Amino acid sequence: MQQLDLEIEGMTCAGCGETVAQALRDVEGVEEVRLDDWTEGRASVTAADNVDPDDLRIAVADAGYSASVPSPRSEVPGSPPENGADPAYDLVVVGGGSAAFAAALKASELGYRAVIINDGPAAGGLPIGGTCVNVGCVPSKALIRAAEAHHDASNHPFDGITSESTVTDFGAVTDQVQRLVDDLQQHKYLDIVNGDPDVTLREGRARLAGEQTVEVDGETVTGRRILLATGARTFVPDIPGLEETGYLTNEELYTLDERPDHLIVWGGGYIALENAQAFSRLGSEVTILQRSEQILSREDEDVAEALTEYLRGEGLTVHTNTEVQAVQRANGTVQMEVEIDGTPHTITGTDLLVATGLRANTDTLGLEALGIETHGRGFLSVDNTLQTAAPSIYGAGDVIGDPAFVYTAAREGQLAAENALEGTAHDRRATPLPWVIFTDPQVAGVGLGERAAAEQGLDVDVATLPLDQVPRALAAYDTRGFIKLLREQATGRLIGARIVAPEGSELLMEVALAIQQGLTTDDLTDLLHPYLTLSEGIKLAALSFDRDVETLSCCAT
Repeated sequence: MQQLDLEIEGMTCAGCGETVAQALRDVEGVEEVRLDDWTEGRASVTAADNVDPDDLRIAVADAGYSASVPSPRSEVPGSPPENGADPAYDLVVVGGGSAAFAAALKASELGYRAVIINDGPAAGGLPIGGTCVNVGCVPSKALIRAAEAHHDASNHPFDGITSESTVTDFGAVTDQVQRLVDDLQQHKYLDIVNGDPDVTLREGRARLAGEQTVEVDGETVTGRRILLATGARTFVPDIPGLEETGYLTNEELYTLDERPDHLIVWGGGYIALENAQAFSRLGSEVTILQRSEQILSREDEDVAEALTEYLRGEGLTVHTNTEVQAVQRANGTVQMEVEIDGTPHTITGTDLLVATGLRANTDTLGLEALGIETHGRGFLSVDNTLQTAAPSIYGAGDVIGDPAFVYTAAREGQLAAENALEGTAHDRRATPLPWVIFTDPQVAGVGLGERAAAEQGLDVDVATLPLDQVPRALAAYDTRGFIKLLREQATGRLIGARIVAPEGSELLMEVALAIQQGLTTDDLTDLLHPYLTLSEGIKLAALSFDRDVETLSCCAT
């Protein structure tokens, strides 16, 4: 089998992406097509070794688009530095987040010298640690837990117990969140690097000056290899009045001293939904505006519908099929002129959170001079070994596009460092890929969902188990959600799962391991699952392919 990455031009919507993906699947010998986000302008094809890349280009052309298949990158030769002198470092890492740190530490582990160059707040960037620790995973999950504690205190289901909760000082909540951010930034990033003699940390905005050199504040830094790990920021649509009105992104949200009275959340992905529910639970009125027909536009319809129902049940307003026309500030409020299902409306709030996707931080890197291409919203084009068109320059993390998770970024950073410095060719694609949206109930998935399976033309069986069939959920008086498993009809192998459940993310790794090991649903049902654990729901869901679990005793599963 071979892996081919295609650069696609001409796609303007999700329907275009589906058309291109189907055209590629129709090519004889193609086993799998991944085209997760049409805005990236890229598709990945797994095909038999005898499939000619020209056949893929022709198929895309016949569908009305154009495609190119970049030539495989050559191994990086041990060439001398451009100026003839020994380089100062083996690996120059541009960026300061998870991919950057993982790469530098891997380089050190392998016996090489690395430097991390992070632009920092003084140059308009993020502090050391990047998105995750500063404005992403850490502060958002801490705020979500605070909101959950407040919500659960006055919304529990148990008789004979009366409790309540009041948010007396919103600024104290965000101050505590920021103390956690500062602590983790120090102990998990700065202290680690300061204790490693082979890793140097410096601040400044770097720009490529050659295939082995970068310029930082007028100074040249040289390295045998360069890794670009500059991350991504919020994509802000070009809407009349938006810049003048002002808005929040995740970079400002977790430092607010005052709670927004009415927060408009523009977007329907994981960043939008997690924060929408958290702020609602902490006392803000919240309105969600989503462009597509459902929140979580790439997910299965039943997953999106269930979460929408739960959010609305908590008092959030959720609008889908929404096109934003203009934004203005009037009488101290944000006013958004929108069309919902084609009908004009004005949505008014006190604050606006823009969570409409990501744009790569590649604007000022000087890529063009070295012939390094980007795709979609500026995402760095790399091959499966994370190498760019410039043989000594690699990319990793959010800057290369989906999947934009901290754990995939860290893995990519490690692989990029090893590939660049050791001449290996480790593939960046990791399957199966588990993911979580930290709403309540959580949404979690791994492997294929129903939509993806249908797009790939796979014959699958689907079993969906409501949580009211899981004893642990019944005992907790919280039966929101379901567990859905997908298996291959011909073999019974588990190929995917979607879970909507309180703490549903804790079920993911059993399913991920089962998929990775090629286990069948019968294999899962043969495993002992402790009674009154949520994980028992995986066994019950597997049983429900062939049996009616409502007819089973708790002791006869």
